Amino acid sequence: MMKKTAYIINTSRGPVVDEKALYEALKEKKIAGTGLDVFEKEPIDPTNPLINLDNIVMTPHIASASIDTRIAMAMMAAMNVIAVFDGREPPNAVNPEMRARAQKY
Repeated sequence: MMKKTAYIINTSRGPVVDEKALYEALKEKKIAGTGLDVFEKEPIDPTNPLINLDNIVMTPHIASASIDTRIAMAMMAAMNVIAVFDGREPPNAVNPEMRARAQKY
């Protein structure tokens, strides 16, 4: 259902994309290309047919491995820890309801 000019980018989790279906779509030029940082099986199997295509960009699950990104990740974690110790809600809490629940104990 995608346009032939579409690109699929997956940096979340490998199983989000069906690699067999993706391979067929790329091989048959049903979509323009893909960028993958994650795969169904990691590390990627060297016999995976995706490797031989020319309309794919792959990275070995290191898309966030820049110095700037890692510094930002560390700062975010530190700010969340400081907030908890100060009795505040962590700014990046994924499930803030669990903090209130934990405080009951």
